[in-house]
Amino acid sequence: MGSSHVDGLLSQLSQGDQDADPLEDAVAAQPRAALLERHLLGGQKQPPSSGCGPFFYIGGTNGASIINSYCKSKGWQRIQDSRREDYKLKWCEVKCRDSYVSFREGEQLLFQLPNNKLLTTKIGLLSALREYSRVLSKISKTSSGAQAKLGKGPAPSLEQLTWMPTRPGPQRILKMEDFFPETYRLDIKDEREAFFTLFDETQTWICKPTASNQGKGIFLLRSQEEVTALQAKTQSIQDDPVYRRMPFRAPQARVVQRYISNPLLLEGKKFDVRSYLLIACTMPYMIFFGHGYARLTLNLYDPCSEDLSGHLTNQFMQKKSPLYVLLKEDTVWSMEHLNRYINDNFRQTKGLPRDWVFTTFTAQMQQIMVHCFLAVKSKLECKLGYFDLIGCDFLIDDNFKVWLLEMNSNPALHTNCEVLKEVIPGVVMETLDLALETFQKSLCGQRMVPLLSQRRFVLLHNGETDVWPRLVGSPSGPRLAPRPCQAAPASPAPLARAADRPGARRPGEPRSAQVRPRNTERPRADPKDPAEEHHEERRPEDHRGS
Repeated sequence: MGSSHVDGLLSQLSQGDQDADPLEDAVAAQPRAALLERHLLGGQKQPPSSGCGPFFYIGGTNGASIINSYCKSKGWQRIQDSRREDYKLKWCEVKCRDSYVSFREGEQLLFQLPNNKLLTTKIGLLSALREYSRVLSKISKTSSGAQAKLGKGPAPSLEQLTWMPTRPGPQRILKMEDFFPETYRLDIKDEREAFFTLFDETQTWICKPTASNQGKGIFLLRSQEEVTALQAKTQSIQDDPVYRRMPFRAPQARVVQRYISNPLLLEGKKFDVRSYLLIACTMPYMIFFGHGYARLTLNLYDPCSEDLSGHLTNQFMQKKSPLYVLLKEDTVWSMEHLNRYINDNFRQTKGLPRDWVFTTFTAQMQQIMVHCFLAVKSKLECKLGYFDLIGCDFLIDDNFKVWLLEMNSNPALHTNCEVLKEVIPGVVMETLDLALETFQKSLCGQRMVPLLSQRRFVLLHNGETDVWPRLVGSPSGPRLAPRPCQAAPASPAPLARAADRPGARRPGEPRSAQVRPRNTERPRADPKDPAEEHHEERRPEDHRGS
């Protein structure tokens, strides 16, 4: 491979991939006593404002028109000043520390959990999954030892059991290697050296910044020349005295991941599937799964091609092609279209069940999402009014094995093709409906289910049976006192119900059947967890949805 290509890789490495976490720990520093006192006394005095409210603020353009229409349909008024604190809803692409410091719990809705980086950065997700695997392994050994002392047969361990909303009873929980490609951190010397030692040219690897989107900063590693150049560059950066003084070592904040070189192809093109993990409420946790769409490349798949647009399926990469304007409708398929194609082309040859997409594949995506959520459940910052929508990208290989590629904060909510016009508005509106309904019910001390606004999203985890989430920094913080509630405002007319769709609730099935019957609370994490070593957030210019 030419030296010019290696130089290109090195120039990408030399660019700072991340900024330091703008939130730091300022949110946790807010006095809890003052927070509770404010709620018990009925809230703080509102600053003077024009109009009668309620007010909403939208920061950025990603999904802005849909959110704006939704809020105005409720009679809410949009404000343009991001510094105002008298809002009912604030939806921003870029997280701002001030939003969390001034946030009034139980009075406001704020999009994006402050520390969602535990799921939505490559290093955060990798570290969380590794730690969760260690915890499950330790609990499994402890459980087996206790059973042996009692003279009983081995009981099912946490590592063997999990819960799924679409399957009765417990199932074997996933192991990390079952769904997550082999990955190494370049910012940790031992891992970096382990990767450089094991690399050989029979495998392709992909190098990614920990917290970027739209394919920025990504490159493939195929040759020993490229890996040697990467090794030399990382060493020179580490030896630089300026770098040693950096609190956040941006150029090193990368991972290398084994590239899935045998993807399933649709009409000869590589694709992945974007699905959604909705955290509608954090007190208690109400976690949902939502179907999205399939994203295809414009070009036929060539594993030897150096053109990244044939390897990365996101729209940002595909838009670089001059053919995109003419062929953009071919780059996004609905889940129904994907299901028909797999039924027609692979069902018999691969021995798949009918509607594999809406049965086996959907169940596997849900199980992976539950596993990832449980890995960070005890670490996420929980306040009544926080909610989040996370884009989850899955790849299917030619053996129909399902892989989780990454999770993304601020997922793309653009509607620039017909399929997205059908999918995205429903996702955004149901997200807001569920966030509002669960917020109101939690505030009033009402049971969460049934949820009148639940349409296409599937409930994965109902935290009503959990130990009530503590206030930030308080393992045993009290639940906010329920307030006298007026009748909840009527929900907007629901979209066409999808209960008869595979992957959704079936007619006649009680909603309570979707409630998780029991929960296993994982222990508090070691404060020295490697995931906390990096607090990178994406730069503002990168927050255009991924």
